[in-house]
Amino acid sequence: MYANVAHNIYNENHVSVESPAKLIEMLYEGVLRFNAQAKKAIKDKDIEKKVYWLNRSIAIVNELRSILDFKGGDIALYLDGLYEYQLELLFDAMLEDESKKLDECTNVFKGLLEAWRETTNVA
Repeated sequence: MYANVAHNIYNENHVSVESPAKLIEMLYEGVLRFNAQAKKAIKDKDIEKKVYWLNRSIAIVNELRSILDFKGGDIALYLDGLYEYQLELLFDAMLEDESKKLDECTNVFKGLLEAWRETTNVA
């Protein structure tokens, strides 16, 4: 009985990802969504929510760094440096309640998402 309930809960929460390319797109979208929530929390002076949403963005960026394939060429090195800088911006936004740094990070991820969609939809 409990196994059936657990299976049903898993099926409700299971995210089906068609491809690794789709997963990267979803991660970029997640950063954008969480940054928007963090920006609202900064505006509302809600420290708890700000930290919560920024931590979620930070977790995604760390995950993006962890899946880079450095055997694939210089692009992985470039992305690693870019992601590292985005982490710095997110930490600064958290410590300083700095929306401008959060906006800078958001703009980078908007560009990455757009470029990712263009390159993955061509194939």
